[in-house]
Amino acid sequence: MTNKIALITGASAGIGQEFAKKLSQQGYDLILVARRKDRLVEISKQLPTKSEIITADLAKADECFRLYEETKDKNISMLINCAGFGDFGPFTATSLAKELEMIDVNIKAVHILTKKFLPDMLARDEGYILNVASVAGLMPAGPYMATYYATKAYVTSFTSAIAEELEEKKSNVYIGSLCPGPVDTEFNQVADVKFNLKGITSEYCVKYALDKMYKRKKIIVPTMLLKGALLSSKLAPRNLVVRLTSRQQKKKQG
Repeated sequence: MTNKIALITGASAGIGQEFAKKLSQQGYDLILVARRKDRLVEISKQLPTKSEIITADLAKADECFRLYEETKDKNISMLINCAGFGDFGPFTATSLAKELEMIDVNIKAVHILTKKFLPDMLARDEGYILNVASVAGLMPAGPYMATYYATKAYVTSFTSAIAEELEEKKSNVYIGSLCPGPVDTEFNQVADVKFNLKGITSEYCVKYALDKMYKRKKIIVPTMLLKGALLSSKLAPRNLVVRLTSRQQKKKQG
């Protein structure tokens, strides 16, 4: 009997790397996707199950389509859309090129891969898709990280809509969003930001995420503190929440 296969984007570091470790421990064979082949090779050596390495720049739509074409016949049981990054600064000062690349990776790649793999899972009536978003995607807006917050809002809205469609179909296929707050990963260096809030470990984040995913939770938010903050933000006026978010963002230092 062959193992089920999980495909993980952004598998070369942080949360994606931790998903690789945990899913391999659970018996999944893996397809690891990222731009940095050397990092994927090192990670694959530490895994107890088989792993295939595919290098791809998911900021490019044709690379997303290539990834699907290369793996569509492998009966992917789980898709973890983890590739993504952020940026920090006033909107007028941040790099347009970096923001457009962020939109391509955080939104377009997630959209394309979900669009391509979901019908295959529906045909088999089984499978999991977990789109890694952020608690930012559940907030009304994020001054000083305007583009990042907006991309993650897209992911959570997009994913929640599909989840409802699947539920109405009574499908066994799962789709959900992982929405963590600060996690101790390379994200901070790429975004040029330092969080004032203490981050959780990627190990805890992934363990929690998989537990809730198997329980078919549609929106997964690690830690009770974040859940409480989100509840408060829903009760407060939108403008006030945005202003308070802005104040919190200003405390971040690159």
